Amino acid sequence: MSEAAMLTEDPYSIPLEDINVSDANLFMNDNHWGYFERLRNEDPVHYCEDSLFGPYWSVTKFNNIMEIEKDHNAFSSEGGITLADQPEDFQTVNFISLDPPRHDVQRKAVTGVVAPMNLAKLEPIIRSRAGKILDDVPIGEEFDWVSHVSIELTTQMLATLFDFPFEDRSKLTYWSDMATSGELAGGPTPEPVRRAALLECLEVFTDLWNERVQRDPAEANDLITMMAHNPNTQDMDPMEYLGNLILLIVGGNDTTRNSISGGVYFLDQFPDQFAKVKKDHSLIPTMVPEIIRYQTPLAYMRRRATQDYQIGGKNIKAGDKLAMWYVSGNRDDEVIENPNEFIIDRNTPRHHLSFGFGIHRCMGNRLAEMQLRIVWEEILKRFKRIEVVREPGRTQSSFVKGYTDLQVVVTAK
Repeated sequence: MSEAAMLTEDPYSIPLEDINVSDANLFMNDNHWGYFERLRNEDPVHYCEDSLFGPYWSVTKFNNIMEIEKDHNAFSSEGGITLADQPEDFQTVNFISLDPPRHDVQRKAVTGVVAPMNLAKLEPIIRSRAGKILDDVPIGEEFDWVSHVSIELTTQMLATLFDFPFEDRSKLTYWSDMATSGELAGGPTPEPVRRAALLECLEVFTDLWNERVQRDPAEANDLITMMAHNPNTQDMDPMEYLGNLILLIVGGNDTTRNSISGGVYFLDQFPDQFAKVKKDHSLIPTMVPEIIRYQTPLAYMRRRATQDYQIGGKNIKAGDKLAMWYVSGNRDDEVIENPNEFIIDRNTPRHHLSFGFGIHRCMGNRLAEMQLRIVWEEILKRFKRIEVVREPGRTQSSFVKGYTDLQVVVTAK
């Protein structure tokens, strides 16, 4: 069956074995929901024999995903977190694609940047920047929220975390987009262009590394200084350094920027929820994790079985690739009540999979939540309404679940 046929047909009319939820066009066209619903109902651990990425298993139920997340001995991160295998001649390693013990010590080297004391220092910086960005948006006329607000705010934050030259911060967004475009396996970005961009990233950050080696780590808390002075990361080879840079840039960029855009879109779709939070701003801290669940900014994470394993009645063979579809687990009605509804005052709003679970749980989850909380506190001080004027443009990717544009008109208070 052709991909075009799959996209236009009712997902329940297609033979189960023909379903391939890694098709990026499903996400770009927002057509993936019915396919995941069917897999959860009929085949929660589903084998796809033929895809751009080769054969793989789709794990679509919340509890099955949790089982895999908890067992890093049976399900390894080695080899990468996306279904696309890295080219033999361009292998970038990072701590999320390592198993213990190397994973643990490299992750620990950089977690200080999101320690509670550092988050407290970052809060007024984020608030000041968010306020300035929001004060600059045009009132009463159409503009793109993604480029004006979401990208600008998250790129400024990234520049701060790396102590990256602020005037060059747009490069961080570009490198993040180039890094994730490799997941498309033949997508719109030619591989030589992508590699050249990432090698440029490595060159710039190598210069910064050489500068930070001279710094006193007691007086600096940026990510590069932390890595340059930690015994577990100071001797990384260039491709491992690049791998960890990509991980931190993508982790700090794509997830937060797409949740900022998603929140605007969802509150336009569910005006009763917007009315609720406008009336009671104390709901913002529970609204934020609901935005992150409902958006699920990274649709899946990949694992590879290290041994034969049975899950969901299926026999996984050692060496098989699996995709843990967070975007599906977050809509599992056996675990989350009314999962297709956006409800900002849930009793357990953090009961979702968007940050992963276990040893690979997103280390920046509290920073992401803090950024979203501050953005919405500042939005509600200024605006009576943010009207979405047309359906957003969506990213052509089955990994990064995001927006290319979101056209809105803002009404001031």
